[in-house]
Amino acid sequence: MGVGGENHPNAKIKFKQGDVITSTIKTAMGETIIITHDCNLPRPYSLGFRVQGANGLWEVDGNRIYIEGKSEPHKWDAADEWLTKYDHPLWKKYGEYAMDAGHGGMDFFVLNAFVESAKANIAPSMDAYDAAAWNSVTPLSEASIANNGEPQDFPDFTRGLWIKRKPYNWIKGSF
Repeated sequence: MGVGGENHPNAKIKFKQGDVITSTIKTAMGETIIITHDCNLPRPYSLGFRVQGANGLWEVDGNRIYIEGKSEPHKWDAADEWLTKYDHPLWKKYGEYAMDAGHGGMDFFVLNAFVESAKANIAPSMDAYDAAAWNSVTPLSEASIANNGEPQDFPDFTRGLWIKRKPYNWIKGSF
């Protein structure tokens, strides 16, 4: 059997997916996460990273930032100055190594944090609960699509223990 083409078994699968899928997740703390899946349209590659809070907004595409009370009203700032000044110490130290590792450097930091935590015999920054939560987005999105966009309850794999969980310290014990 060949690698692909009309005779491949996957060619007969009928996918229920539009050109763009948007999933909305509301967290227990009231935050909203919006995930857009668009890998079918002939557009330039973009991870579409955007972080928005009450006091600011940063978008990777366009390398732009707006900080309430600091930026000129209704005008974007170039992000370079802000990112240089406030960049995380690990990005400052390892950024040049990370950039070619995939996904804008994220792959380097996630994998390296796991390896370093194993070497130091400490809990990794991501655990089985995180993996279950991250991997549940796809089946929850599929269930929502199958039910005409009906919201799906996000399972709490920790049975409430996430509330007491201590945050991972990315500086102490890392790298």
